[in-house]
Amino acid sequence: MTHFETQLVHGASIDDNSTRAVNPPIYNSSTYAFETVKEYPRWDYARSGNPTREAVEKQVALLEHASVGFAFSSGLAAIHAAFSIFKPGDHIITGDNIYGGTYSIIHEYFERWGLTFSEADTTNEEALEKAFVEAEDSGHPARAIYFEVLTNPLLKVSDVRTVVRVAKKHNALVIIDNTFVTPYGQQPLDLGADIVVHSATKYLSGHSDIMAGVAVTNDAELAQKLYFALNRVGGALSPQDANLLRRGIQTLALRMERHDSNALKVAQWLENNQYVTHVNYPGLESNQYHKIASEQLRSYGGVLSFELDERVDAEKMLDSLKLFTVAVSLGAVESLAELPCRMTHFELPREERLKHGITDGLVRLSIGIEDVEDIIDDLDQAIHAAVRETAVREAL
Repeated sequence: MTHFETQLVHGASIDDNSTRAVNPPIYNSSTYAFETVKEYPRWDYARSGNPTREAVEKQVALLEHASVGFAFSSGLAAIHAAFSIFKPGDHIITGDNIYGGTYSIIHEYFERWGLTFSEADTTNEEALEKAFVEAEDSGHPARAIYFEVLTNPLLKVSDVRTVVRVAKKHNALVIIDNTFVTPYGQQPLDLGADIVVHSATKYLSGHSDIMAGVAVTNDAELAQKLYFALNRVGGALSPQDANLLRRGIQTLALRMERHDSNALKVAQWLENNQYVTHVNYPGLESNQYHKIASEQLRSYGGVLSFELDERVDAEKMLDSLKLFTVAVSLGAVESLAELPCRMTHFELPREERLKHGITDGLVRLSIGIEDVEDIIDDLDQAIHAAVRETAVREAL
């Protein structure tokens, strides 16, 4: 079984029973029996391990070309586990455009642990090298770099090979959030990454019905530390949600093909809209990251963002949508829209948001698998509704 689409459907067997069931059972058991006191069972307590969870952990590891994977109760739980492998005094470089929840857990939680952080533009090799040198000059060389291949919400694209080369030159680990890209689009461990994390709530699940996170690695020592965080902190994925995640993964390739196709058509339509000043989507030939995305990614993804000009009230535009659901999150079969400054990135101080290009008029869309004409029609009517509202106010 060597092809990705086949691996999506069949996963990896955990040899848990002899019923010949097509799908792994959902094991709703918190504890497991010992055959004898001296014979330690494969599973003993559900926080430590569960057959249903193990099935999806092995499946994600298979897809990401990892030796081991771990399934958490949310994406932030997986990110927490990745940062928890470090000790007080360790310095970590992060990408300069990361998810608001990650920004918050770094500055409101891990800095209290005694970890220190600095930012770098991971799309710029000179800026990246400078960040590592500055950390060394300060007496606190970076132990790791953490970044998103496709950033949220500006869709900047990092060259993973370049980041890995610079990081390894400075003896640093590479931790990648692969949520937006998915293993369908790229497998960063093959490019030299040490740990890959996902908010599996998004594309891997694909149906807005669970919260989940995963972390994978090929390094035995790192795997032991990740498992310690999973088991001892206790943020393990439930059997029911593990089963829903496994089921969602089976259709990942089919969904990503439609997400990609729809998102490109929407991006092209927005690029030609008179009320839109800029579109962030690497699938557009005009995008500054199109070349590197085309070379390294199988998928441009289904997320894009755009700037409305001053004639359009961004809040009114979102409130006027009818097909789209105004909500945070992304990667599901239905189309979602949000205003990052008020929603996904509200944790960032306004000056910090503006420094990184997250303006008050930036709209982020997660394009679903509906008919693309219906998606575009909804955006069209919502933009025009917001323009009319603005024009009325100005006339008064």
